[in-house]
Amino acid sequence: MTGSTLQFTCKFFEELTLHELYELMALRQIVFAVEQNCPYLDADGKDLKCWHLMGRNGEGKLLAVARLLPEGLSYPGYASIGRVASAPEARGTGAGRQLMQAALSEMARLFPGLPIRIGAQQYLIKFYESFGFQVDSEVYLEDGIPHVEMVLGG
Repeated sequence: MTGSTLQFTCKFFEELTLHELYELMALRQIVFAVEQNCPYLDADGKDLKCWHLMGRNGEGKLLAVARLLPEGLSYPGYASIGRVASAPEARGTGAGRQLMQAALSEMARLFPGLPIRIGAQQYLIKFYESFGFQVDSEVYLEDGIPHVEMVLGG
């Protein structure tokens, strides 16, 4: 699977089919609740007001997801990208890089000119810096995992 190109679709919450919603919630649970052992409420009410980016392989399997948040939903004056996750079998294949490139492209289309603020796990700082994000906070714990806020644009 190394080097395979994912096909991305981006849908507002109400456009998601029940099957797509189930798939993306399952992938997020695998990554955040099971792998990272973080008991938290994933269904935080924000999904209803967001666009959802889904990356599938050639067989149609969902391998990467991200939630695209409009200005003010998480941070005043900023749009945001959250719930960024790649399936375990997609790790090391470039899927995460493809996901972020697609997310930034969609953010530019959906929220032109708006700066983007994210809450990034500390170990991913260099990954996000490679897309132009800059650290904009001290390290803080979220669900027991060290995070920093990062900004792109603005």
